[in-house]
Amino acid sequence: MAKVQYRQQQMVPYSLDQTLQTFSKTVHGGVQHVIAKSPDNTREIKSIQAHLQKIADEFRKGDFSVTERMHGPDMPGLAQLKRAEPDDIKFEYKALANGGQIHYSTEYPQYVQALHEWFDAQMSEHGNVIVPEHNKHHATPAE
Repeated sequence: MAKVQYRQQQMVPYSLDQTLQTFSKTVHGGVQHVIAKSPDNTREIKSIQAHLQKIADEFRKGDFSVTERMHGPDMPGLAQLKRAEPDDIKFEYKALANGGQIHYSTEYPQYVQALHEWFDAQMSEHGNVIVPEHNKHHATPAE
């Protein structure tokens, strides 16, 4: 976990100790949140938003290189995600008042499984702080 955090701090434009990151699995994939611990920290919030927008754009193109550099090529779920066609999985970025989120969703069971494996690995390697107001609205069957 320490190695991943070191690599992550080298690769993200925001300060890890000033932010919280969560990964919440849903029926059709999951939601990643990155939020600033302080709602007044506009510099961190803008950095979070720019980074998540860039990541969502890369993922939409099938480019998971940032994840591969951070976690290694054998990260659970990654090989399957890389095989997906461009529209098989949706990566929807949304700015939040205190950060941002990426909503990952698919109708294909093999990619739901891959996303869940990938989320489990993310939670294992980054930790997974519980942010109740973000978790509760993503666990519905409609997601």
